[in-house]
Amino acid sequence: MTPSDHPTDPAAAAARMAALRRRLQARHGEVPLIETHISWVLLAGDHAYKLKKPVRLPFLDFSTLAQRRRCCAEELRLNRRLAPGLYLGVVPVHEGVRGPSLHGRGPVVEVAVKMRRFAPRALASERLADGRLGAAELVHFGRRLAGFHAQAAVAPAGSAWGSPGRISDDALQAVDRLAAHIGPAACAPLRAWLQAQAAALAPRWQARQAAGRVREGHGDLHLDNVVMLADGLTAFDGLEFDPELRWIDVVNDAGFLLMDLLAHGRGDLGFAFLDGWLEAGGDHDGLDLLRFYLVYRAVVRALVTALRGRPAAGAPTADAYLALARCLTEPPAPSLLITHGLPASGKSALTQALLQQAGAIRLRSDVERKRLAGLTALADSRAAAVGRDLYTAASTEATYAHLAARTQALLAAGWPVIVDAAFLRRSQREAFRTLAAEAGVRFAILDCQAPMAVLQQRIAERRARGNDASEADQSVLALLAAKQEPLTDHERAHAIGLRTDQTVDLAGVISRWWRPAGGDGAARSPALPG
Repeated sequence: MTPSDHPTDPAAAAARMAALRRRLQARHGEVPLIETHISWVLLAGDHAYKLKKPVRLPFLDFSTLAQRRRCCAEELRLNRRLAPGLYLGVVPVHEGVRGPSLHGRGPVVEVAVKMRRFAPRALASERLADGRLGAAELVHFGRRLAGFHAQAAVAPAGSAWGSPGRISDDALQAVDRLAAHIGPAACAPLRAWLQAQAAALAPRWQARQAAGRVREGHGDLHLDNVVMLADGLTAFDGLEFDPELRWIDVVNDAGFLLMDLLAHGRGDLGFAFLDGWLEAGGDHDGLDLLRFYLVYRAVVRALVTALRGRPAAGAPTADAYLALARCLTEPPAPSLLITHGLPASGKSALTQALLQQAGAIRLRSDVERKRLAGLTALADSRAAAVGRDLYTAASTEATYAHLAARTQALLAAGWPVIVDAAFLRRSQREAFRTLAAEAGVRFAILDCQAPMAVLQQRIAERRARGNDASEADQSVLALLAAKQEPLTDHERAHAIGLRTDQTVDLAGVISRWWRPAGGDGAARSPALPG
């Protein structure tokens, strides 16, 4: 056994860290210390040095130098996937005649992860508290995370990771630990719900694992582990010490951040993030599992917050996370909203705002049409390298059939759905009205209108920007305007008519969508706690 395999004395390690900090202060001036229950982080000049405490807990073992060296290397590997510019390397700490140093020649007595120091107040949690975290930033991060998930390693077939037994055990153990801390009565309904859901969802978890949706993700994707860098928001500080916590369904991984934004009272930002993730990755298949994961993650954060004591100013309390978990187990009935309007009539901009306020899942025909053809949202199907005509009658029929199938599954999973498509033909609209009736959910048509001159100007500007999935140009606009089938009087009974060249009352739109004509009582989002 080498010296590095022997347990390290915690007091000696703390003294060594303090001595290293003094050495760095002599070189850099003030060196702030950030301390958690498992690590020390020294902020020296432009860099940060993260040292692992020699602790052994039920879920990790940093007790020996060999273990800490291995976990530092793993931390570097894992986090370079999302933040390569932030994680610079693993550096040794030498014990010299003048004490511990990062630049000496004595024996290696410790190791540290060397990171680039980011700007003050750059964490997503801090930006949220400062009022500087926006929907566009979270949409961008959602797309980035979808790309990361697409490239992440896939769990081997038959692995325990992501298996029904593992998921069920993890959730029930978390709620039992919380119950031991705050009392069983407060957690009994949650435990019963999680247990019933686990039994019902077991076949779906097996199917997801078989489909390769259990991957080596981040594992700890809450607001304190998302940071603003020069190229936008990204995640850091993923879980290196326990593979079980990061080899999870990608919906579980993404759902953590949605849950944390809900707990902070910003479900609008959470669903903006989710929309970006779904639009880029297309994993709507896993959304029947999302509510379970949201409840599970809320229970875990309630437990973590309760164990740590008083949270930071403005952060959710353990009671807040617990209340969120309870609320998520009793969602209102879902509903369906489809759009109607010519290209550039404002459908996508409006549905972006509506999905954030309603906590809805959006399906965009322009995006799904390209996905069916194996193209990304911004790909040009008419480019020479692609050479595809995605706008034939057959392609359009296939696109609407795909939208209908996904809508049906999402409604069955209990989510409100917005289908952003032109719906210029009555038969298309009638098919979705029938779908809603068969599902027993509310149905509305968002009828978007604007003068032709406005539509033409918007299309010209959109084409110049090149940042939208729609490929409609002036000729397509003229063709569709001549062929569209207006709403019938019967359809107008379900319609919410809007002039999108004027100010739109979003609250009024949501109220009319959620509450049928003649209904009473306050409208409540089908997905957001309230």
